[in-house]
Amino acid sequence: MIRILDILIALSLLILLSPLFLIISLLLKITGEREIFYIQTRIGSGQRPFALIKFATMKKNSLHMGTKSITLKNDFRVLPFGGVLRKTKLNELPQLLNILIGQMSFVGPRPMTEEIFSLYSEEGQKELASVKPGLTGIGSIVFRNEENLLSISGDPQKFYAQHIIKYKERLELWAIRNSGIKNYLKIFLITIYIVLVPIASLRTLWKIFPNLPYPTGDLNYLLKLKVY
Repeated sequence: MIRILDILIALSLLILLSPLFLIISLLLKITGEREIFYIQTRIGSGQRPFALIKFATMKKNSLHMGTKSITLKNDFRVLPFGGVLRKTKLNELPQLLNILIGQMSFVGPRPMTEEIFSLYSEEGQKELASVKPGLTGIGSIVFRNEENLLSISGDPQKFYAQHIIKYKERLELWAIRNSGIKNYLKIFLITIYIVLVPIASLRTLWKIFPNLPYPTGDLNYLLKLKVY
């Protein structure tokens, strides 16, 4: 059932948004570094690598600059028009193609680079690799302002590895263990809501999902400042 929904929604959105795809492609071609798509190897189900497609938003070779796989608020590697695409999440739209061909689902843990995937526990890696990665997921919703969060931490890379990854793992494992059409639709609709209303509070998230794990310690404090 979920695969059928993935295909129907992805195909419908690709047709409906084709004019927007064209406009974004033309703007990218005449601005920044004139690259339209950014293709990067990510870890998929069965821990098999696949080519993730996004609209290009950053400088070439950005993975070898600055904070590498971690992006901060006002990151110098993000191109001007790329910043608009990232803020509105329009840079993620080409992943509709990844969904259509079966490499991703609409809802699931975000597809990770090998570097980020390796930060998860052995148990976490095993469960994450048991499902398709998603365009959105519970971790994506809670950490919708991750760039802001990392920017106010003292050491972004250390904070990511010691705090964010640990909580993300709890969230994603919860989502996998509670997967089904009901939560698929809830997460999908909540994602649409926060994209349309980016200043919306997420305090009600724990009312919608009563057994969703809570953050703890310093991470709880920072999330309340930037996300809740």
